[in-house]
Amino acid sequence: MSKEIIVNVEPRETRVAILENGSVVEVHLEREERVVGCIYKAKVASVLSGMDAAFVDIGIERNAFLYVGDVIPETDDELSEGVKEKPRGRGIADILKVGQELMVQVVKGPRGSKGARVSTRVSLPGRYLVLMPESDNLGVSRKIEQESERDRLKKLGDEIRPLGFGVIVRTEAEGRSDRDIRGDLDFLMRMWTQIKEKAKDVPAPGLVHQDLSLIYKTVRDSFGSDVTKMVIDSNSEYQKAVELIELMSPRMRSRLQKHKGEAPIFVQYGVEEAIENLIRRKVWLKSGGYLTIDTTEALTTIDVNTGKFVGSKNLSDTIVKTNLDAAAEIARQLRLRDIGGIIVLDMIDMDNSRDRQKVLGVLEKELRKDRARSKISHISPLGLIEMTRKRTGEALLEIMTEPCPHCQGKARVDSAETVSLRIERELRRKVKDFDQQAFLVKASPEVVFYLIGDKGEEVDSFERLLRKNLYIRAVEHQHVEKYEIEPVDPRQIDRSMTRYRQGDSVECTVVRNPFSALPRASAWVDGYLIELENGGKYLGGRVTAKLTRVGRSYALGSVPAKEKRR
Repeated sequence: MSKEIIVNVEPRETRVAILENGSVVEVHLEREERVVGCIYKAKVASVLSGMDAAFVDIGIERNAFLYVGDVIPETDDELSEGVKEKPRGRGIADILKVGQELMVQVVKGPRGSKGARVSTRVSLPGRYLVLMPESDNLGVSRKIEQESERDRLKKLGDEIRPLGFGVIVRTEAEGRSDRDIRGDLDFLMRMWTQIKEKAKDVPAPGLVHQDLSLIYKTVRDSFGSDVTKMVIDSNSEYQKAVELIELMSPRMRSRLQKHKGEAPIFVQYGVEEAIENLIRRKVWLKSGGYLTIDTTEALTTIDVNTGKFVGSKNLSDTIVKTNLDAAAEIARQLRLRDIGGIIVLDMIDMDNSRDRQKVLGVLEKELRKDRARSKISHISPLGLIEMTRKRTGEALLEIMTEPCPHCQGKARVDSAETVSLRIERELRRKVKDFDQQAFLVKASPEVVFYLIGDKGEEVDSFERLLRKNLYIRAVEHQHVEKYEIEPVDPRQIDRSMTRYRQGDSVECTVVRNPFSALPRASAWVDGYLIELENGGKYLGGRVTAKLTRVGRSYALGSVPAKEKRR
């Protein structure tokens, strides 16, 4: 099987796609620093005996959830193995007190209205091993099937692990030398020592250890011997990846490539189209049938329909063929959309038990390719399959979209951030197609905030990257997904759209800017953004602002001290 990793790096977003036999099976995005895997010094905010859990402040927007089973309590006496006593039979109030400080690792990211889930049982993944401080576990990846190799790795793991540490041998360790695996352990032990030293100086709540970048984690977790090539479109990130691979797996160096094509890398490999499709509710099957995928806070349902497929023999064969195609595509969609939690599959009813087992077998076979753990129940008499898939962070749908503001969240639309990134990608393409020195962009106010950024830092850096002039204007009440990009003559547009000069006074209504902290705020004048240094106390009111700096897409200004809100 051909397996490729395609990496697209942009100023505000990094995207990684994994292709198997030319088909996109996984997509990962990194926009902000992700919290899963990060280690924090936390402070206990509340202890809930009725839930046998606590909420802890780790320094992010919402408090994190800490279940009693995820706590290693502090004790004076240690067991002979160097492992702290586990909280068997003890309630959360016996272990934690409000205000207590402890070190935790995020194991599940925030989702919807729920905060992150954390654990005091830290694990540090490396290339070949996972190191677990204050544990006595020893395991070998189930994907290593050869018994003699499993025995070798288990014996080596038991031999090299330090007292008071647990170790899991990862799949990539198969066939690797003792020296390679010992080197990985040394690296992880040095990392743990640095984490403990830093934790002494970090005040709670605070970040102690930032998890690695998406590209680093991709090299560590996915760039194995089964990968035929990894292609990156950024010179700087390509050089970093070269250094990582030469350190971790020098023999794989030849499989790392720099993208050289004229077309954008995700367009050339068909990933852009796959991303556009993955946020749609309906997924067509090769046979002509289709899936409908609906996600709620509690679970995800996937319904199978015959659609355009009418078969050639009889109804029973048509149903089985559709269900078999659906089983393979469902496994792919779960990976592609990174759907986790409880999942209910509504297959088309089948009377024959052998047909049901055949469909279930295809689903199980395809799910073995998935790195996330899943559990499947049998097919019920109603044709339903209940299953779970491990969830760690937000699904792609949650990252890329937001609840529709016009239907009280019954549907989802692309988020303003997603639309702004799409506009930037389209501008890169248009720069190559049009020999113009300037472009006019019209979008919703929410999208324009993202395009311009705090004090214009985003639009300024993007203009330098494109070497073009950008005129960005907001269109009031425009749908968040709608926008226009037009190549323009900079001399003509300067006369028609840049009406203001430094020192001018303008009437405007003050609004909140998502990128500005009080006392700063913003205002719109005919779609032109003005950032007001002292506008916070005038939110919602009309003021006369004086402009201190005027640019193509935004201006800076302030409200005179004598001005009153109207």
